[in-house]
Amino acid sequence: MRTRPLAVTAVLVVAAGLVAGIALGSQNSRSPAKAATATARPRAVASTPRSTRSTVGAPVPILPAWPPSARLRLHYVTTIDGHISPKSVDASGTGLVFAQNMIYTHTVTVYDDHDYRLVATIPDAVTLRTWGYPRYPGRYLGGPVEAAFSPDRRYVYVSNYSMDGPALTRPGHDVCSPADDYDSSFVYRIGVTTMRIDQVIHVGSVPKFVTVTPDDRYLLVSDWCSYALSVVNVRTAKEIRRIFLGPYPRGIAVDPSSGTAYVAIMGGAEIAKVNLRTFTVGWIRDVGTGPRHLVMSPTGRWLYATLNADGTVAKIDPRTGHVVARVSAGSQPRSMAIAPDGQSLYVVNYGSNTVTKIRTSDMTVIQTVHTNSAPIGITYVPDRRQIWVACYTGTIMVFQDA
Repeated sequence: MRTRPLAVTAVLVVAAGLVAGIALGSQNSRSPAKAATATARPRAVASTPRSTRSTVGAPVPILPAWPPSARLRLHYVTTIDGHISPKSVDASGTGLVFAQNMIYTHTVTVYDDHDYRLVATIPDAVTLRTWGYPRYPGRYLGGPVEAAFSPDRRYVYVSNYSMDGPALTRPGHDVCSPADDYDSSFVYRIGVTTMRIDQVIHVGSVPKFVTVTPDDRYLLVSDWCSYALSVVNVRTAKEIRRIFLGPYPRGIAVDPSSGTAYVAIMGGAEIAKVNLRTFTVGWIRDVGTGPRHLVMSPTGRWLYATLNADGTVAKIDPRTGHVVARVSAGSQPRSMAIAPDGQSLYVVNYGSNTVTKIRTSDMTVIQTVHTNSAPIGITYVPDRRQIWVACYTGTIMVFQDA
């Protein structure tokens, strides 16, 4: 269904049912509930767009590494609401945070990370013919899921869960396979200065995670229903390879050399290891059930994975492919962020409505804070030492690490 149930419990019931049905803790991507903020707290109501102070291509200075992030603790700052249904949030590092609002509001909303005000609302409607796709007449709505910035911060790429328009009438679902022949979809490129879509890139069915390689050569997209990884040439904005991986590819992390991409296969217990020079695929096996999100330490020494079905986070040595430690995070850990010093992970737990902070040196939980219902996305704002948490029920919460 494309409508949103009103009860938060419906989200959790549906998610639990999908865990049992496909043994991976499905993301319940298409059915967030709308709920009021649990307690009376300071709010930043996102209702008045205004010009941004950001300077594109000149990231603001990151605060010194001292004190180490593992010595700090999270403190609540504010809650942003408005007409939003955020699936993910992504900090530009230049003063902006982008929120992707899926098929429920058909927008990307952009905020100033200092005063929490709305900077822009970007609609996801496009006319595909004008972007070089003549087989798709008419106007189409997207469904923004995840976002990734180019290394120079001039652009942000946004995946669309599905497209809704005259020639695309078979949108994908969370439980699917290539045999279902669901519609393919598109990734948008948005100019950070213009706040406008300036490229539309054809990829597979139900694209989820996106990332740009550090050398700015490839855009990588996990195609959930195609069971594949789309490799897009950034210079031409064309898909050059589609690599079959298996059921439900989700999170992607790339090593600092841009030589290897790691892709979480949420329908199983493994991580694909894709050589970005030969496009051959190796495997890291038995990491745990339902790996969803991946991050690498800043040096590339460690790989971390949320295990949605197990309720844990794994620390992996990418050189050996061995899991060296695990820690319980909460119910259905979804996305995570890592501090710039690599000493702390911040994990959103969709089923327990919490954020867990983990010290990476020994994989110990050092703090748990409560959030509004259905926390699903998270980003770290380096110059502010803040985390922003996307709650699928219609709010964004901000916490200070201090």
